[in-house]
Amino acid sequence: MLNGLRQQAIVKTGGVVEISSPELPAGATVEVIVLMESPAKHSEKSLTSFIGSAKGSFATPEEVDKFIRQERDT
Repeated sequence: MLNGLRQQAIVKTGGVVEISSPELPAGATVEVIVLMESPAKHSEKSLTSFIGSAKGSFATPEEVDKFIRQERDT
C-alpha cells in the first residue's frame, strides 16, 4: 500500500530540496516527485483594451448607432 506525504519546500542553493518528516522511517525506499509552480504570466494588455475587440462587438457608440440605422433601413 502506498502512503502519501505532501510538503512544500524551498529550493536551496545548487537546486537542493530537503524533505524532513517523522513519517519517513530510516532505510525506507521512497519515490520523490517535484512539482514546481510556474510564475504567473501577466498580460501586457489592460482589460479595457479588450472592449470592442471581439467578433461582433462595437468599439464605439457611434458604430452601434450606425449598425442600428442600417438594420432599420433594411
